[in-house]
Amino acid sequence: MQTDGTVSGDRGMVSSVDARATAAGVDALAAGGSAADAAIATNAVLAVTAQHLCGLGGDLFALVHPANGGGTPDALVAVGAAGSGTDPQQLRAQGHDRLPRRGDIRTVTVPGCVDGWLALHERYGRLPLADLLAPAQRFATDGFAASAPMAAATSRIAGLAGADDYHRPGGLRPGDRVTRPLVGRTLAAIVDGGRDGFYAGAFGEGLVALGDGLFSPDDLVRPHARWARPIGRPAWDHTIWTAPPPSQGYLVPAAAWIADGLPLPDDPDDPAWPHLLVEAARWAGHDRPAVLHEHADGEALADPARLAGYRSAIEVDRRTAPQAPAAAGGTTYLCSVDADGLGVSLINSNAAGWGAHLVVPGTGVFLQNRGLGFSLEPGHPAEYGPGRRPPHTLAPALVTGPDGALRAVLGTMGGDSQPQIVLQLLARLLAAGQSPGRAVGAPRWSLGTGGFDTWSGDPDEDLVSLERGAPDGWAAGLRRRGHTVRADADLVGHAHAIVRSPGGRLTGAADPRAVVGLAAGR
Repeated sequence: MQTDGTVSGDRGMVSSVDARATAAGVDALAAGGSAADAAIATNAVLAVTAQHLCGLGGDLFALVHPANGGGTPDALVAVGAAGSGTDPQQLRAQGHDRLPRRGDIRTVTVPGCVDGWLALHERYGRLPLADLLAPAQRFATDGFAASAPMAAATSRIAGLAGADDYHRPGGLRPGDRVTRPLVGRTLAAIVDGGRDGFYAGAFGEGLVALGDGLFSPDDLVRPHARWARPIGRPAWDHTIWTAPPPSQGYLVPAAAWIADGLPLPDDPDDPAWPHLLVEAARWAGHDRPAVLHEHADGEALADPARLAGYRSAIEVDRRTAPQAPAAAGGTTYLCSVDADGLGVSLINSNAAGWGAHLVVPGTGVFLQNRGLGFSLEPGHPAEYGPGRRPPHTLAPALVTGPDGALRAVLGTMGGDSQPQIVLQLLARLLAAGQSPGRAVGAPRWSLGTGGFDTWSGDPDEDLVSLERGAPDGWAAGLRRRGHTVRADADLVGHAHAIVRSPGGRLTGAADPRAVVGLAAGR
């Protein structure tokens, strides 16, 4: 993983988890499209070819840096709400202390992805939406070769109603041709009818029917995407930007601000490197379950006045961060930059794996289980309830320089560990001066065992997991400082990054862990 997979370009770049999706984005740039057009085309293909990670039934966040601009980027929050028929007391009466993970419509929230595409296209698009969705429609109708990661993931949906596209005698194998005609028709409905073609069409009607009282048509009427001000904080002579709540993104600039004031060693192989970054991440997020909800004040949560005490508590030679007081991800991240300097950092997710393991009949759309982010504690600010939006793991990042110009777009999949992975990428890119290929490919650590349980308060989660190939001294050095360590872990998290130099040159990388990912420039 230490091999430098950095690519370069001068007229635009796209990076994603699937080479076919990246190619669709690069083609959009070549046709005169903006980075927003490229992001939509890329995400649409991923919704077809990487359904185990993302799709039309999930939510979406994006950060957009305007072309040739400075100042504050735009944040797009495309997050759907719980249905108007939601009843937390019913779940508690049935003995649940958290929402069911799979097979239960109550964990489903209205997906924001399509509204996100439409909002992004309206503000920053140049090409017709039909052109941007055409590659995805072709893959859905004509078929595509199953990637090895996707083929392996289909074992988890064997026999699932509505997942017929993936069912094969003996299981789907890499290279097998997959067609998704119902998804092709759903994409065509979006082209023909806009949001009504999706939310008021076969998908909306199917979701209401599947919910059997959980959702009403009114739940789908209002747009589930809004433009918001992102959260930004200085670190390593740059400004780190992320999406506001309900995203947990505030943890990225918060942890980066803390880490920037710590004596990080010059060499990331030094055990003090992971120790100090782990401490920054733990202190930034130790109270996340109590403070993150849709109406949380992200600016206050990342306020240096709040964080200064955390930073001062950190010591070089021992752990000081507390355990959280209080589940593998199904997400894909992509980024794009065009020749004018417009940059997009976009993340779309099913929440966990194939989501709720429920498919809306007649559409081929898998539904997210994003309701996992809700609390069932009565009176909790993130309590499951009608019309509420859950706390979100999705945490895209964007970096600007001292002049306000775009410097980088980056992000990752990985559930609760997303801010931790992004923190490590930022430290390698900005503090250690590594190339995108080295930074993305380098071994990582994560808090807990990954997924959605990092901040659960479970003692088994109060550890640092080290990826296979981590420097030899990391494990011993962390243990010596008081951390509980799990070595040789298989960590989730397919990260991608594009860096823009002051002169406009682009360098980027796709995560080698993704196997079929690609960063490509023009």
